[in-house]
Amino acid sequence: MSKVIIATDKAPAAIGTYSQAVKIGTTVYLSGQIPLVPETMELVSEDFAQQAEQVFKNLTAVCEAAGGELQDMVKVQIYLTDLAEFAIVNEVMAKHFKTPYPARAAIGVKQLPKGAQIEIDGILELPSTN
Repeated sequence: MSKVIIATDKAPAAIGTYSQAVKIGTTVYLSGQIPLVPETMELVSEDFAQQAEQVFKNLTAVCEAAGGELQDMVKVQIYLTDLAEFAIVNEVMAKHFKTPYPARAAIGVKQLPKGAQIEIDGILELPSTN
């Protein structure tokens, strides 16, 4: 199986030596998304809920560029600079996913790139075309 690089201008450009996502077969590995607005490459806001919403918009764009949708994600890892914001993450996530929900981990970190308060990466499994 060959490695296919996924890229879209509807999500922030990579700000380092990585791809937005990599597809092998029907599995897509999504790099972490932070709440940057793709057009400006600036944080959407200092407000945590708005940052969380922007991250899910960015993830959605990458999922769609890979030929899937956000609901096809099977695993997400959420990095937070303040675990007290977790209830807001649940509220925002519930707007973007329906059951069955993906597997998930929440990890508290000291800081994230560009001063973001949240970053999410994950794994997408594309529907079989057979």
